[in-house]
Amino acid sequence: MKEEAFPYEDILDLPHHVSDRHPPMDMEKRAAQFMPFRALTGYEDAVAETARLTERRIELSEEERADLDLRLRLLEDHLSERPLVRVTFFKKDQRKAGGAYEELTGQVRKIDPYERALVFEGGDKVPLGDILRLWGELFGAFEETSL
Repeated sequence: MKEEAFPYEDILDLPHHVSDRHPPMDMEKRAAQFMPFRALTGYEDAVAETARLTERRIELSEEERADLDLRLRLLEDHLSERPLVRVTFFKKDQRKAGGAYEELTGQVRKIDPYERALVFEGGDKVPLGDILRLWGELFGAFEETSL
């Protein structure tokens, strides 16, 4: 039985060709040709954004709203003293539904009736409608109580 010839057997022992016109490519550029291709740029960012959790806004009961209103009136009466308060408020997420609760501690400069916001010494503003809790020494204690 006759053995079949191996294809390309005639070129197996030839020397490696080196071009006279083109210099050899360095190893780093050659390796880059075989790097993974990312056809979907931004895909990982989109997945991470979808996975990011947001909180729902907590609705205050009538009793809690009345207590908060009382605290705001008391705060307004003592604004000249620049009282130190801690406020927990809802900050709406710019990209998706929901948001996050943040806390800010500082001296209140004023209550802006036009913007309906607490304005702090550093310039931070907290919309009155987004406040969940408000406490401080002015209200008898600096720890969280009923709210």
